[in-house]
Amino acid sequence: MSDIKMSIESVDKFYGPINDSVAAVSNLSMQVQTGEIVALLGSSGCGKTSTLRMIAGFEEITRGNISIGGQLINRLPPVKRGVAMAFEGYALYPPLSVRDNIAFALKSTKLSQSEITSKVNAIADMLEISDILDSHPSSISGGQQQRVSLGRALIRDAELHLLDEPMGQLEPQLRALLRGRIKHYIKSNGLTAILVTHDQAEANALADRIAVMEEGELQQFDTPDTIKERPANLFTGTFIGEPPMNVFDASVHRDGDVFVFTLGQKNSVNLTYTQDQLGPSIGSMLESRENITLGVRPYAVTRRAEGVPATVMVNQWLGDQSHIAADFADKSLVMVEHDRSPERSGEDISIHLDPMSLHFFDSETGDALSHGGVLVS
Repeated sequence: MSDIKMSIESVDKFYGPINDSVAAVSNLSMQVQTGEIVALLGSSGCGKTSTLRMIAGFEEITRGNISIGGQLINRLPPVKRGVAMAFEGYALYPPLSVRDNIAFALKSTKLSQSEITSKVNAIADMLEISDILDSHPSSISGGQQQRVSLGRALIRDAELHLLDEPMGQLEPQLRALLRGRIKHYIKSNGLTAILVTHDQAEANALADRIAVMEEGELQQFDTPDTIKERPANLFTGTFIGEPPMNVFDASVHRDGDVFVFTLGQKNSVNLTYTQDQLGPSIGSMLESRENITLGVRPYAVTRRAEGVPATVMVNQWLGDQSHIAADFADKSLVMVEHDRSPERSGEDISIHLDPMSLHFFDSETGDALSHGGVLVS
């Protein structure tokens, strides 16, 4: 038996007249494994919600196929697809209490009333809504309604659980608490889930794999660690990570055994590395390039006396780490330090960029070329 729970094959979604249509999703292909949690991550309008709604059957597919549990579902109505969905807009039944909204999907099952009550109470306890079970949707807050919608979806026995911005209305402390509980619930009950979010912290905390989308196209689909450490392109590299990756356009030339990267123009700086420092394969790749895009994560920027000069612009202490923004090669470079730093605005510092922490991207296409001294295959 296949471990593939859901398969999307070359799916397009266009809105509007055929000669003047807008592509919401373009040539999307991906597979979700049984028991997996997948996050569709991207900014507003990237196509993630359109994708979720096509899976659920609330949007028609323009081209391509979607299968769930090995069955082609393109023409099936939502009720026949075996999916449970938590809507961003809640979609609760106003006449019913919170208890009855959550239990609604269980009414047609063979469960006894006591079993239904037990399941509802367990879900409500997990989502911190036990105290509002007898309330009606009109009398509770937006965040509470969102948790009711989430509970109603999670309680169902479904092939696939679809969660659209499941915690977008919750305050940060409650959101952090529920992430762990929801992931444990999904995993312990053997559910398969796809969630839509614009919050990378939520995607990282919940998902086994993340599908990064932009302008309707899938940019990368991999584990959170792989996406952060080995982004497929410049967009993914700068979209994932907080603070974002520092990026500089650089000219590159070889001077004997040394490669010199010149960053900036008005206040340019030179970074010099030997071929041994970069790695022989990286040196060979650089031989044929005059320009390259260089990226480095803020956590990988360090200070050394023999480093290159930079000037502090802003120094923020966030309670457990310092975020320092420095004027460097005509741009702002951000570095993170775990100790409280005394530097003030206008002070000069010397920074070091370890060659094993550098990401190289094609300056024209944005495609990743290497990460930490290893060429992208």
